[in-house]
Amino acid sequence: MTPKAVLFDCDGVLVDSETICMDLVTADLTRHGLPMARADADKLFIGGTIRGLFTQARDLGADLPDDWVDDFYDRLYQRLASGVGLIAGVADLLDRLDAAGPRYAVGSNGTGTKMAITLGQHPELLARLQPHLYSGQDLGCPKPDPGLWLHAARALNLAPEHCVVVDDSATGCLGAANAGIRCFGLAEHDDGTRLAAKGAEVIHRLADLPARLGL
Repeated sequence: MTPKAVLFDCDGVLVDSETICMDLVTADLTRHGLPMARADADKLFIGGTIRGLFTQARDLGADLPDDWVDDFYDRLYQRLASGVGLIAGVADLLDRLDAAGPRYAVGSNGTGTKMAITLGQHPELLARLQPHLYSGQDLGCPKPDPGLWLHAARALNLAPEHCVVVDDSATGCLGAANAGIRCFGLAEHDDGTRLAAKGAEVIHRLADLPARLGL
């Protein structure tokens, strides 16, 4: 059945910002006594929040200062503002959705400020996504809490069963499962095993989605 709405994650699904963020994270962890391979950091932290990363990294032995979260955000926002590209196929996918009828919204574990910086570099895309940009942190229900995806569905006046989620993180896919929403896990760089383990149907390109939705 074709859904009435598609709920997108932001980082790694719409904008290519995760590499920038994780490069900063691994550099900081190394500097503060917790060297970690990038692949391991991705598995541990992608899809979470910076505050959650701070707590987890400290538990693992990183000597992060008390003000690290605010300082990290300052440096991350500055780096993101210097340029963030789009994930391949975003504009074409939205064109297909507009032509076929399903609406869309964005649910991110990033802050509203972060989305404004990254999506704001692509005004035509931002105009299409507003006013349905929702931050799990700002709402107090970051993934895997189902509240973020349920909030996005309610904002579109739709029941969860009439929506689908597209997310590239195990955390986001689990959040969709917790919300009872069908989920497509975008795995551009691996086989998607971690996403499938959370109940997601794996795709490897956004261009694969229309056929899976019956568009």
